[in-house]
Amino acid sequence: MSSPIEPIDRFDQFELSAALLETIQELGYEAPSPIQAATIPPMLAGRDVVGQAQTGTGKTASFALPILEKLDLSDRQTQALVLTPTRELAIQVAEAFQGYARHLPGFHVLPIYGGQSMSIQLRHLRRGVQVVVGTPGRVMDHLRRETLSLAGLRTVVLDEADEMLRMGFIEDVDWILEQTPAEKQVALFSATMPDPIRRVAHRHLRDPHEVKIEARTATVATIRQRYCQVSVQHKLDALTRVLEVEDMDAALIFVRTKIAAAELAERLEARGYPSAALHGDMTQVLRERTIEQLRNGHLDVVIATDVAARGLDVQRISHVINYDIPYDTEAYIHRIGRTGRAGRTGDAILFVVPRELRMLHTIEKATRQPIERMQLPTREAITGHRLAQFKQQVGEVLESQDLSFFQEVVAEIEREQELDIHDIAAALTWLAQRDRPFRFEDDIPLDAEHSSARAERSRPERDARPEREGRSERRRDRPPREGGRESSRGDTVEAGKVRYRIEVGRDHGATPQNIMGAIANEAGIEGRYIGRIEIYDEHSTVDLPDGMPKEIFQHLKKVRVRQRMLNISMVEGAGAGPEKKRAARAAPRAKTPDDEHKPAARKPSKRSPARSTADS
Repeated sequence: MSSPIEPIDRFDQFELSAALLETIQELGYEAPSPIQAATIPPMLAGRDVVGQAQTGTGKTASFALPILEKLDLSDRQTQALVLTPTRELAIQVAEAFQGYARHLPGFHVLPIYGGQSMSIQLRHLRRGVQVVVGTPGRVMDHLRRETLSLAGLRTVVLDEADEMLRMGFIEDVDWILEQTPAEKQVALFSATMPDPIRRVAHRHLRDPHEVKIEARTATVATIRQRYCQVSVQHKLDALTRVLEVEDMDAALIFVRTKIAAAELAERLEARGYPSAALHGDMTQVLRERTIEQLRNGHLDVVIATDVAARGLDVQRISHVINYDIPYDTEAYIHRIGRTGRAGRTGDAILFVVPRELRMLHTIEKATRQPIERMQLPTREAITGHRLAQFKQQVGEVLESQDLSFFQEVVAEIEREQELDIHDIAAALTWLAQRDRPFRFEDDIPLDAEHSSARAERSRPERDARPEREGRSERRRDRPPREGGRESSRGDTVEAGKVRYRIEVGRDHGATPQNIMGAIANEAGIEGRYIGRIEIYDEHSTVDLPDGMPKEIFQHLKKVRVRQRMLNISMVEGAGAGPEKKRAARAAPRAKTPDDEHKPAARKPSKRSPARSTADS
């Protein structure tokens, strides 16, 4: 039976220390969200908690603030463990802890996940950290190595438990909980509550306080949402056109990676748009300086990653531009929520390349609002806009400035060179626009400006039957027919995805859960966006979202599943029919070090899942 939500509308109504309340005020949090109001008091009281709420409702603060309140900062033992399904979420949660604890001297938090140097993690663990945030696979690895001690553990949090179930981690979670002390507080947060999650709660939680927060309208009604279809190679030109014609105060532009943020800021600067990047690797001092410049009007364009923009609240942000479409609908909701604050109107513009149209439909479904299609501004429109600005500036100068000295200069030129006054004015106008010509030119071909209409005709109907997200694992993971031949149902790659080959298969003991968990953690792609996985004797194939950043692709090559490097490669001709794909699968490959014999892995203590877990 769900407990009623307490009527709490201020953070100072919680039994929190002055240090935490000061941080909350500095972060600009005004009132607790419903999930925070319902779960913080029982967590502070030491009760187990089950919270059911959608992503983006403020769950992190629901458990982070009570954990920080009860920590013994003089004790460097691990006192709290937070399990998350993906490395991206682990990083975000760890950063949230660090942000809330800014006035708590001696606090240490460590995110642990696959893909990060083990030596770095070991060094921090030896020094001691009060809070560990990690993915199940890497936490299991440290427990088996006995490099992570849970002897002093007081609280365990399972964040996004349903996603851990989807990714095949629930047995790992069960095993990790068995390694924890009997006397502890457990908090479980999940968007849905399927039976396996309820069984975990029943087995490991004692008389939990249960809270269910009903989903509300996902986006703010005061935000105008638009999308612009553009090819990858023309995105920068499209962005400059939008920046030219939109009537904006300040713009927050979202990209997927910190490298992309820095590169885009540099390229916009080179085009005459003062910009700054905002990403997770920045020091707190530099981050605060950038935000302050944005707030006081000294900077109008900021390019940010999702992690860096968490908690960002600058009222003059009139436009949010999704330069890179997010893989997660919740990330989209968080992004556009940076505008339209405090009842103001705001604009959200989404750049969509043709292969991302399916994700556009998914976002529309999640927000329960149609996203309006916008035409890319034409060169003529931008030229007209620049001319109008110039004419307005000339009129303002004539009204506000004493021009007697400059009138004498023009008269001298007219007299000395015997020139017509209109020719002089034209020459001065040319000089004024030399650095920013009125006639706008870019690299988008003329026919591309009108090609979106053709693409629109091929766009699937909005009310077409959506792909069933919850298709059974039995169908999705059904092994192919004898001899490693792919069944006919595997010949079609879902729109917006690309098929990849990985060098681990049935003969190596690989399972779809291993593969999904490893890729989700290493690439930061949520399990719901990982497509069909087919297991063959000596290799497997997996469908992943198109447009994977190069650095992630290179990193995935070295990721291991069942002690073998994935050595991922794109399947040649994946979208060109079954004959080409079969030829690609049959093509020989170079021998890799993983073909050599591997030593057996260490056996886990106590009851360990029978299957192998990816280094997630």
